[in-house]
Amino acid sequence: MQGHFQLTSGLHSGEYLQSALVLQHPRAAERLGQLIAEQLKPSIMGLATLVVSPALGGMIIGHEVARALGARHIFTERDPATGKMALRRGFAVKSDDRVVVVEDVITTGGTTKDAIELVRQAGAEVLRAASIIDRSGGHVDVGVPRVALVTMQVSAHYPAECPLCAQGIPAVKPGSRPARV
Repeated sequence: MQGHFQLTSGLHSGEYLQSALVLQHPRAAERLGQLIAEQLKPSIMGLATLVVSPALGGMIIGHEVARALGARHIFTERDPATGKMALRRGFAVKSDDRVVVVEDVITTGGTTKDAIELVRQAGAEVLRAASIIDRSGGHVDVGVPRVALVTMQVSAHYPAECPLCAQGIPAVKPGSRPARV
């Protein structure tokens, strides 16, 4: 989508990648999950026991990657009181789990890093991270090797440096989570 968007990272961009538009189609979601799993399989060789995805954007694609890997799937959510990633709904990570963290779109990697930290705090090993889209041009380091189906360089700016803000164009927040500040 084209416009002036405030991303979950707090950055601003003239382009927004809405993965929900493709993931609303079950066959497309399943195929994208299979493609990500195919990229992961050579490096993890059937080791993954769990796929963890940040809610809301990573839930569908994480589920499909888990299905393709034959692994369990859970999702993390931000705790409303602390703003930190948490496991809710009775989900648990076991210390012997071997985990892949799957997101829909990575911009700064902040949400993926938060999910990785949560998994590590539970004593589990994070094998890899993955996403449908990497909009950082491949520059984000989340602390583990990662794959993306598409890597692209999409400009993003801090609000004080945003050319769209300088033009007086209001930013909209299209995603499911409040922006980080």
